[in-house]
Amino acid sequence: MIELKTKQYRQVTFSLALGSFLVFCNLYLFQPMLPYMATHFEVTETQVNWVFAASTLALSVSLVPWAVASESIGRRKVMLIGLLAMPFIGFAMLSSDSIITIVILRAMMGIALAAFASVAVAYMVEELSAKAFSQAIGGYIAANSLGGITGRIVGGTLTDALGWQQAVICMAIFTLLGGMVVVFSLPKQNNFTPQRGMLRYHNRALIKHLQNKTIWIAMLIGGVNFALFVNLYSVMGFRLVAAPHNLPIGLASLIFVCYLSGTLSSKLTSVWSKHHQSVSGMITGTMISLLGMLVAYVDHLSFMMLGLVLISFGAFFTHTLAYAWVSQKATHAKATATALYLVHYYVGGSIGGFFLIYCWQHGGWEYVIAGGSLLYSAIFVLCRKLSHWEEHEPRTLDSAILAPNSKLEAK
Repeated sequence: MIELKTKQYRQVTFSLALGSFLVFCNLYLFQPMLPYMATHFEVTETQVNWVFAASTLALSVSLVPWAVASESIGRRKVMLIGLLAMPFIGFAMLSSDSIITIVILRAMMGIALAAFASVAVAYMVEELSAKAFSQAIGGYIAANSLGGITGRIVGGTLTDALGWQQAVICMAIFTLLGGMVVVFSLPKQNNFTPQRGMLRYHNRALIKHLQNKTIWIAMLIGGVNFALFVNLYSVMGFRLVAAPHNLPIGLASLIFVCYLSGTLSSKLTSVWSKHHQSVSGMITGTMISLLGMLVAYVDHLSFMMLGLVLISFGAFFTHTLAYAWVSQKATHAKATATALYLVHYYVGGSIGGFFLIYCWQHGGWEYVIAGGSLLYSAIFVLCRKLSHWEEHEPRTLDSAILAPNSKLEAK
């Protein structure tokens, strides 16, 4: 197993962080463009949301198949296939100015993104010691947020200055170059044994993961948390470009700098886990995020930005703890477990967009608060249930994270 502060540890964490950065740059590239695309293609806000939702939905349904494939051909190979396919799908978007074609290609992009996202954490669990993993997972998710920030700001500012096609081609070139760096820097796996004919095994594993309430409830928490987090940003984008603010797309996209608070909070989860229970951390993160939505009600830019900072900090804190919970609690088929978590995560993000944007269209931020409050209440209920079921588990997530010599079963 790879230990902290070794050369291989630095190679693994750098390569996976860069790959994660590229994945989330591409996933969120179009989110700040949604108001522009709605005007450009003359569609409603709910209809244009398909440009974003197509990639997240396709990603969600592709995660488990990629995870199953990785059991036979290896995690590294699956990640690189997806990473190198991404720029070519981006180039293909330049061939058409049809909204339907863009939605289809965004769905294909989601399939490619899923290849990396579905097995990266499983790769870390298998190759890194428990202590090294507990440090690396925070950095990996921090790279997620940095990628999300960069992709959104690049998408918004370049679209505003040059057009959406130029934003896409710049991202495609950057992804191609970054993908080649990952190809040459990501170490081969030493603690992975390929297994073929595993489809039936993983079908059973999926059922067992869903039957394990301590795992499934954490997956539901991740899905509802993401439904709120990512789509409160989408709604805020529509809010800022509309009256009375009337901000240009490029300037409105700078709201995603608020994601940096999520980068910080994802790193702080390892500190939290040393002194507190993970479930209490999920509750704390959700309360901070809820506070952010309420603060953003004040129709002044400073309060709206403060609200987004709190939303990001709390949502990433909850997400990191829930994600680590699933990867550690799964005693078998870990790649399938983490992929199944992400299925819930991105399905939540896709469905939540239509729900919260619908609230925005019909009642402004007041209706968004009403709809969002229902989702936050659901998270609190799920956390209570998770806490109850954890009490019946002989070994907690926190002890698994903090035991440096624990042998985490990889399959």
